[in-house]
Amino acid sequence: MNLKHISGFLLFCTLMGVLPHVAQCQPSPDQINFVRQGVQRMLFDEQQSIPLAGLNPGQVVGPASMHPVKQYLAQASEITYRDNKLVVQSQEETQTGIWFGGFNPFATYTIDLSACSGSGELGFQFSDAGDSEQFRVTVGFTDSLLTSVKLRVTKGAETITDQSIAVNAEETTQLKGRIILQMLGSGFTLYLHNGGIPQVIGQSDFNRYIDLRNKRYLHAFQSHLYVALQKGAVSINRVEAAITTGVGLADIRAITYENGDLLLDQGRLWYTMSIRGRALPHHVQGVFSMNPTVFDLKLEGIIVFDRGDDLLRNEIASHIFYDREQQTWRGLTTGFSAYAFPDKEKKQLLAVESKRDPRLGFSVMKAAPFGIVGDIEDPHILWDEDVNKWRILTCENHEGYKAVVLESVDWNKNYQRIAGPTEHNSTGTSIQKIGDTRYCFSGSSEREIFIYTYPDLHEVGTLRMDLPPWDDSAGTRVWPNVVQLPDGYPFKYVALMMDRYNYPGLQGPNWSYGALYLYHGYDEQ
Repeated sequence: MNLKHISGFLLFCTLMGVLPHVAQCQPSPDQINFVRQGVQRMLFDEQQSIPLAGLNPGQVVGPASMHPVKQYLAQASEITYRDNKLVVQSQEETQTGIWFGGFNPFATYTIDLSACSGSGELGFQFSDAGDSEQFRVTVGFTDSLLTSVKLRVTKGAETITDQSIAVNAEETTQLKGRIILQMLGSGFTLYLHNGGIPQVIGQSDFNRYIDLRNKRYLHAFQSHLYVALQKGAVSINRVEAAITTGVGLADIRAITYENGDLLLDQGRLWYTMSIRGRALPHHVQGVFSMNPTVFDLKLEGIIVFDRGDDLLRNEIASHIFYDREQQTWRGLTTGFSAYAFPDKEKKQLLAVESKRDPRLGFSVMKAAPFGIVGDIEDPHILWDEDVNKWRILTCENHEGYKAVVLESVDWNKNYQRIAGPTEHNSTGTSIQKIGDTRYCFSGSSEREIFIYTYPDLHEVGTLRMDLPPWDDSAGTRVWPNVVQLPDGYPFKYVALMMDRYNYPGLQGPNWSYGALYLYHGYDEQ
């Protein structure tokens, strides 16, 4: 045997010795132990808020220019800035608007109320410069007690609606603390926060009166502190408009590259999560980041979607990826905003894209239907380089939501089903590599998180968790959101999930969950 043959033989023997060891090190995902590390529920978390505008009385110099005033009646109220507070008072009937910012129909607006006396109303007014259209949300008070919660919409001289929107009304509710208006595109919820968790005091689906998702309202409307007094005074600590975490977070999915590889940027994982309001379509697509070694979730921005018809839609349950070849941010989202006008639109998956990085601040991505219409949601898309095709793992209603795999040579058209539906109920479907092998993960209504082979959806087993994000009474259709980290981390796997505990006090349909649960995964061997 010559030297060349000897070298080849040694290489063959070496590979034969190494390959079984590599195979043994490739874990099966159902053998990974996921151990809970922490839990948190963000309730209008002030540390996470992204500021849009505000009125801070302790920082006002030149109020006539910084915060112009409109007096709507012949009698004018007295407005003063003193002791780091804004005070509006009058001995006669007055109506006053004090400008504090622009308008965003997906923002949260807050009045930090120091005190009120006498009788009157205060709240928020959104209107154009000439007040030709007005959208006003107010709370009434008498001797510091809450007496009413109202919505008033006017156009020109016409009053479109002037109605009570109060819920959980109690005659002894003290009007103090923070008044929080969570705008949600086609609806809103109003809270009073005076210790403990914010209390729901009003809610409305106002889209039949005015569609604030129209771009012209984003462009033309402005925000005002509105105070109407019969005889009395209000003292304000601060007024703010911000992008916030809302009352719950759900639909957690890691942002990836086009082939499904994890996007680790600035040492942080990046996630899309739905910022919860009340029901569908009252949620907003949020973007968060997290250092995978700790639990420092940070709200980075929100994304809304433009289908080219002058409406900005608050779709959710998105998967966003960066297409390195096209140098474009792309993805899929679920058209839940169709529930605002179900007689005009149908629920469907939408293909979305943006040249600008949509992760930070307030972003708009172009969106377009691509033929997947119906009761289908939670899509995860990737380019499979082994077959040179795009594949989508998603949940489709087949007597309950079931996982299916779709395939196409184009990322945004001509998909055909190649696997599924699964036997088990499915939600929050995602594709992730364990070792070098892709698997499909799915939550369910069966108190288990199921693992399937990719792409044919053969059952592998279930996820091991020491403390799952549910108890005997809670819903279990969570998003597993398992990701594998590169070498160098103190653990190999991270799972970030939510629970399904709805927010108390909301009336009617309610999908206002949940808290976030962090798990670290460890191989058994």
